Amino acid sequence: MQIDTEIRHVTKPGANLFLELGFALAEAKRLQAASRKQINDTQLLKQQLMEELSTWITEHHLKQAEAAEILMVSRPRVSDVVNKKTARFTIDTLVEMLSRVGKPRSKGDAAPFNRFGRHQVPST
Repeated sequence: MQIDTEIRHVTKPGANLFLELGFALAEAKRLQAASRKQINDTQLLKQQLMEELSTWITEHHLKQAEAAEILMVSRPRVSDVVNKKTARFTIDTLVEMLSRVGKPRSKGDAAPFNRFGRHQVPST
């Protein structure tokens, strides 16, 4: 049995994938805007978590190899955190790393962070 691997269509960069999938124009625009927002929110959250880890490393005057041992990851992974290479990490991985240094977080805890990675005091 032969598997069909022929490429029949490639979506151009910047094109609305949802429109190409057959959604109505209004719905395709809504879905594209929602997906872009989710991607941006995820990116921001990863940056905040990485900033918190980087700050912890700096505050404790750790070398990357020392931080790697505590975080139970390789030294290059610590370098990726310090250099904010967000594409190489999931939110879960970053949260797990934070919990290893005594800063437990959950995805639900993300809301109290502002865009600078600082906790916001909920308004009452």
